[in-house]
Amino acid sequence: MGDQLARGEEFEKKAEKKLTGWGLFGSKFEDAADLFDKAANCFKLAKSWDKAGATYVKLANCHLKLDSKHEAAQAYVDAAHCYKKTNTTESIACLDQAVILFCDIGRLSMAARYYKEIAELYESEQNLEQAIVYYEKSADFFQSEEVTTSANQCKQKVAQFAAQLEQYQKAIEIYEEIARYSLNNNLLKYGVKGHLLNAGICQLCKGDPVAITNALERYQDLDPTFSGTREQKLLEDIAAAIDEEDVTKFTDVVKEFDSMTKLDPWKTTLLLRVKEMLKVKEMEEDDLT
Repeated sequence: MGDQLARGEEFEKKAEKKLTGWGLFGSKFEDAADLFDKAANCFKLAKSWDKAGATYVKLANCHLKLDSKHEAAQAYVDAAHCYKKTNTTESIACLDQAVILFCDIGRLSMAARYYKEIAELYESEQNLEQAIVYYEKSADFFQSEEVTTSANQCKQKVAQFAAQLEQYQKAIEIYEEIARYSLNNNLLKYGVKGHLLNAGICQLCKGDPVAITNALERYQDLDPTFSGTREQKLLEDIAAAIDEEDVTKFTDVVKEFDSMTKLDPWKTTLLLRVKEMLKVKEMEEDDLT
């Protein structure tokens, strides 16, 4: 490890010396780039991630001097992947630089991919607001390249986090849009009832029984096979419990569904919000009587 670190520092020194020297027709940048690349590899082998990241940024700058935007973008990506192990902020900054360059040279699918990676980094930091921003950017780019499956995966993340942040209408619109798209795709048809269930749970969180009833009618028009499913029955029964302000009924309905189909943490969190809302309503009713 120590040996690799020393080798890396030696290559880096040589590269810096090349840059301060005189070179013919940009050859000093080519020579320096070669040396920075070797230095970064040595730093990676020594697991000196910050040094490797910083060296890849220097390599990117050399490529920019040579007007090699694709190579510069790739160097920024390499820098980001080193920084990912130690410094999320630096990793995101490098990926952002890479995306700008990929956009410049028309590599939109690469831009989409790295926007998604930025979103995942924000997600890992529990920064849901920024994760939404970058998943949306990624979805737009994937959509423009007609990579609809990847676009929808990103949109589902947006909907998931929007609901967690109580932006229910935004989440509803996304889930309904994905359900409509999935209906026309034989491979994705099986997932439609799941998207409609998610949209319905977001409707429930808004606490408007009329809106929930209208939504359920819309979902049955959209997908006639939704009618009679356990998902549809769950939403209908919860809507009735909200209308009747009956917490016990709500709890029984959710328990019964969960015993057959395990509710994931996201659904559980949202349904607990609905339950709390119901409890408040029930207490208000008790206070009035």
